[in-house]
Amino acid sequence: MAASRTLILATHNQGKVKELREPLARFGFEVKSLPEDFPDIEETGTTFEENALIKARAVADMLHLPAVADDSGLEVDALGKAPGVYSARYGQDWPLLEGESKDERNNRKLLAALEGVPEEQRTARFRCCMAMVHPSSGKGAPADLVASGAWEGRIAGVPSGTNGFGYDPLFFDPELGCTAAELDREAKMARSHRGKALKALLEELGRRLS
Repeated sequence: MAASRTLILATHNQGKVKELREPLARFGFEVKSLPEDFPDIEETGTTFEENALIKARAVADMLHLPAVADDSGLEVDALGKAPGVYSARYGQDWPLLEGESKDERNNRKLLAALEGVPEEQRTARFRCCMAMVHPSSGKGAPADLVASGAWEGRIAGVPSGTNGFGYDPLFFDPELGCTAAELDREAKMARSHRGKALKALLEELGRRLS
């Protein structure tokens, strides 16, 4: 079993790699990130589950190793659950300001879209779908595993915190009284959509292996 426990995290996003490597390693997996020269995978799905499976399948078949991929994003109720699957490229139609990152541009566009919306109507959630896929060329390869998780909150009026990435500085958790970017990695994984999806994925994997 030891030789079959290498997993590829199907992402170039180093924030995701840092969040997922340690939890997966605790379950005995040898975790490796994507090679730097691995080509971008076009996310053509219309749901988080479709995109997670597309990415995991592409990596597993190209590298001939099991792969774990996730697709996640922010759903804002006042915006009809946008940006959703387009979260990472939400602000691509806006010009980058000098010294601004793409994440900061996304957050700037989101705040503009919610201008004038009362706090109680700024409800939102992070949603994540995680998939584990084995190479399709292998005989008797295990069936795909898919799990999901959600993190309920609301969009703050101004960004706060320097941990995390993406929309974390704007995503406020009312129960904790802080944004996702104000949590350390352990606290975030215990609470987050990605942490919940990972827990569900590992629980299902454990049931299959028992």
